[in-house]
Amino acid sequence: MSVVLEFSVFPLDRGVSVSEEVSQVIEMIHNSGVEYQLTAMGTLIETANLDDALAIVEKATQLIHSTGCKRVYAAVKIDSYPTREHGLRGKIRSIQDRLGDINLNPGIESEQ
Repeated sequence: MSVVLEFSVFPLDRGVSVSEEVSQVIEMIHNSGVEYQLTAMGTLIETANLDDALAIVEKATQLIHSTGCKRVYAAVKIDSYPTREHGLRGKIRSIQDRLGDINLNPGIESEQ
């Protein structure tokens, strides 16, 4: 089974920049061992089941609250597919098979 979950989670009481809190969430996801992909507007994760995916969202919410945040916002999209494996990579590969090796994030470069 494959559950691909896309979510964004951030504090509502920290002002314009929330990169400090979001960085802590990404570190937690990275340390969890699940496959993930960071995007400009959220994070994609892939787990074996829905419970595991939702547990990551719950941990992320608790992590932000643990920084003293009083209110947390989270948006979640779920793609649950019982007979699929490696959905996160497979979805991208499917587009690349049709279009070739394209840049999936055109114009996005790290500012240094």
